Amino acid sequence: MMGSTCILTDSSVQFPQLSFPGRNLIRIVPVSIRIDDRFYLEGKELKTSQFPQLAVGKSAPELIPPTVDEFINQFLDLAKNFDTIIAIPMSSNLTQVFQNAALAEEKVRGCANIILIDSQTISIGLGAIIQAAADLISRGALPVEVEKRIRSMIPHTYMTICTPGLSYLNHAGFIDQSQALVGEYLGIMPIFTLEEGILTPVEKVKNLRSLVDYYQEYICEFDRLNHIAFIQSCPPISREARIVREYAQSEFQTTVFSEHHINPTLASLIGPRSSGLVIIEEFQDY
Repeated sequence: MMGSTCILTDSSVQFPQLSFPGRNLIRIVPVSIRIDDRFYLEGKELKTSQFPQLAVGKSAPELIPPTVDEFINQFLDLAKNFDTIIAIPMSSNLTQVFQNAALAEEKVRGCANIILIDSQTISIGLGAIIQAAADLISRGALPVEVEKRIRSMIPHTYMTICTPGLSYLNHAGFIDQSQALVGEYLGIMPIFTLEEGILTPVEKVKNLRSLVDYYQEYICEFDRLNHIAFIQSCPPISREARIVREYAQSEFQTTVFSEHHINPTLASLIGPRSSGLVIIEEFQDY
């Protein structure tokens, strides 16, 4: 397969579709999650339903990113069969996955041709970007063309998240302990957007009805969309998800709408009871 291109990402990825062109060109390096001193591989050994309600003590899920050496081994192994590796991990502002990939890329430079891109997102947002890259490669696009398209797509990939799991946000380092304690006591559900890969607080709600109103308003901020994805919490908020789906489909009748359960990596950062929206906006390359 020399002369070809592959994609390397991490296991936080969730694809909008299970099957799509170029799926065979994607390789995934696993993220580990530690709970009670036991290590689990993302997507293989751990379900989000197993997560505790509060992230406290040793039972708090902790993400363990792939090491620099693990990335080095992945790069060198892929370089045996591919001329170019396009590496697109989750946002560099959420975990150390991107930083470890960057250190590994420096060490193998000259032995492997690697294009490293900060996706500035996670989960379905990351999956949409990876899927677009795979589709381009399957249609014969050159690596430089794929890179240009993906870097253009990233600013048009939006994500908003609501979480009552403030202990998880504290454990992941996004908020301090006093904020978490006060928020949990008052029953506050903060809403964040993922802007330039950084979780940014934008709103607070106190019940699911207000959350649905916010999601509807968020959808209406956009004019032309390629995809709307709803990330379902665990346990699911089925009624609220249905309202959001029906509203989105009435406002954007030709836009694809999909629903996905929150995966263990994202749940480790923001809590399993979190939900969210991913918006992929139409755009043009210039």
